[in-house]
Order: sequence, then structure tokens, then C-alpha cells
Amino acid sequence: MVVGDRIPDLLGIDQNGKEVRRSDYPGRKLVLYSYPKANTSGCTAEACSLQEHKTQLAAEGYEIIGVSKDRVELQKKFADANGLEFPLIADTDTTLLQTLGCWGEKVACGRRTIGTLRTTYLVSEDGIIEKIFTPKEIKTKIHGEQLLDAIRK
Repeated sequence: MVVGDRIPDLLGIDQNGKEVRRSDYPGRKLVLYSYPKANTSGCTAEACSLQEHKTQLAAEGYEIIGVSKDRVELQKKFADANGLEFPLIADTDTTLLQTLGCWGEKVACGRRTIGTLRTTYLVSEDGIIEKIFTPKEIKTKIHGEQLLDAIRK
């Protein structure tokens, strides 16, 4: 997906087994972010940065939703262990990740693999992608600050 595209209404099932839809957030914007694997250092740093800035993002009209290929049980453990107060979608079949365009080839330590590309989408109240942060742009430890800086410009 690119800026100007509309995200799907049905996003998936979260860490509590609850269906999550874009339409569950009327009048709210979304920070929809994909991450490779729960409970890894980079993904934990990113999630904690978002949680730390959750109130400020909410004041700007944004709700946070995370998505990874991890199972519901792992998402639940990840959320509980880090005090995450936002939905984490368990996209085990990668349907949403593929639709968003953040599932693909990546290179780590010279090895090519297929997996989740760390990406963040700022989505309007109408479900339209307004900005995309690519893997190279995201600084996991300060991602919440990055988003606030971009939103406030």
C-alpha cells in the first residue's frame, strides 16, 4: 500500500482474542505499525516507546495498533510483560501484513529471508494512509517521539 490507499476495515484478532476493525475507532486516527517478532529487543523497544507516548498520541487524535505474525498467546505475553495498552494483532497467516505491503524479503547479517518489514502507517479517520515510515526510517527506541514530531509538523 502507498500513501492515499485505504486500509481494510477488518484488521484481525488481537492478543485478547477480540476482532479489531478500523471502524471500531470512529473519528480517530491510527498508528498502525508492523513489527517482526514479539519479545525481541528492537520490537520491545519500539512497543515501549509507543506505550510511553500513548497519551500524547491520543491527544493528537491517534490510537495505536500493532501487528505481527506472532500467535495470540505470544502477543498476550508480550503485551502483559511490557504493560502495552493497545491491540496487538496476531496475523499468523500474514494476510494483513501482505495487504499492507510490509511482508517481504529482508537481509540480516548477509542472509536473505522473508518476513515482516518494520513499518508504521499513519492513517486518517477515514482509513486513508497519510504517511508511511519505512524500516530504515524507524528508530525503535524513540519511535513514539518520531511519530509525534511528524504529526506536529
